[in-house]
Amino acid sequence: MPNALADTGPLVSLFRRADRDHLRVRRFIAQFKGNLITTWPVMTEICHLLPAHAVKRFMAWAADGGLVLYEVPPDALRDLGKLMQKYADRPMDLADASLVWLGGQIGLPEIITLDERDFAAYRTASGQPFRNLLAPL
Repeated sequence: MPNALADTGPLVSLFRRADRDHLRVRRFIAQFKGNLITTWPVMTEICHLLPAHAVKRFMAWAADGGLVLYEVPPDALRDLGKLMQKYADRPMDLADASLVWLGGQIGLPEIITLDERDFAAYRTASGQPFRNLLAPL
């Protein structure tokens, strides 16, 4: 079963029907058979960006298996800071840093993101580029 990291943008879009990417993301999620993997910084960002009624639906969906949630341990904070420094020209936020870090930790370069420009530049710790499964073919 294939898995993918899940960035903030697609998940906000999934729960915001008026978003221009809503249908594209909804169709992708409906056909995707793997696990969508994310981190607490991404969850926090999503809950900040969604209106309260959508947060309730998002949290229920995530709790019902919509997401696999990975912890970022305290000893990874230095690594996250280094990533944010390395990509300061983007600039990289904590949510993106957590996904880049996690992709390197679990060997998973597949991601769903609407942030194509930044994730095209990011690399895992081993230098592997990310592959956006939402990118147009």
